Amino acid sequence: MMTKPLYQKAKSIKALSANFADIEKRIQQACQRANRESGSVRLLPVTKTVDEDIIRMAFTLGYDYFGENKVQEAVEKQESMNDLPINWSVIGHLQTNKIKYVARFATEFQALDSLKVAKRLNERLQLEDRHMEVLIQVNTSDEASKYGLHPTEVADFIEQIKSLDRLRVKGLMTLALLSNNAEKVRDCFILLRNIRDGLLDTLPANMSMQELSMGMSGDFEIAIEEGATIVRVGQAIFGARALPDSHYWPESDVND
Repeated sequence: MMTKPLYQKAKSIKALSANFADIEKRIQQACQRANRESGSVRLLPVTKTVDEDIIRMAFTLGYDYFGENKVQEAVEKQESMNDLPINWSVIGHLQTNKIKYVARFATEFQALDSLKVAKRLNERLQLEDRHMEVLIQVNTSDEASKYGLHPTEVADFIEQIKSLDRLRVKGLMTLALLSNNAEKVRDCFILLRNIRDGLLDTLPANMSMQELSMGMSGDFEIAIEEGATIVRVGQAIFGARALPDSHYWPESDVND
């Protein structure tokens, strides 16, 4: 099991700015190692359990896209900060009874892995007269406790959802194995990239599949080396959370 660093809480804009600068530098260095443009990777700050005043500080530093795992928490934050033009990305498992809320406020949904959810989300988006960018979650670590499609199911799933015109499918997302073995972690990212690459020649015209959302605080540099276009970083920016991960989401679906 991966050992977590003891991330210090960022309680001031100075500390927060320094943390963002460190992560951006590490993204740039990882891109250089992979012969990639640094602008090809989007940093998605993950703000679950982060207080509103800290998120507002992050916004003043130029960040306007934030990731949230739990819908209820995301809704509360969106409502309390609706004076700011923030884009909210829902990155955790979505229950059907929460779809109506996500359809109303989220810019992006990164954890699509169910035809039932896809259809209901599309219906709610029609009612809201909105479109939404979505990523398909794939279980690349082959852990039964994790959400996400099996790698062999992705192509059929795409065929099943291609007519859902309110969903703008942009790519794939995964959670790597939580391990200190960097090569096993890397294998998860390589697998996701290979799945995406294998789909490119047969994709419907309304799907781009250019995005690979993979990598979190402990492994985002490996993910960038293997093609990540979105990295989801929370604790390395905002600091360690006060309560264990299991208090907020399933232990197997940490998602930074």
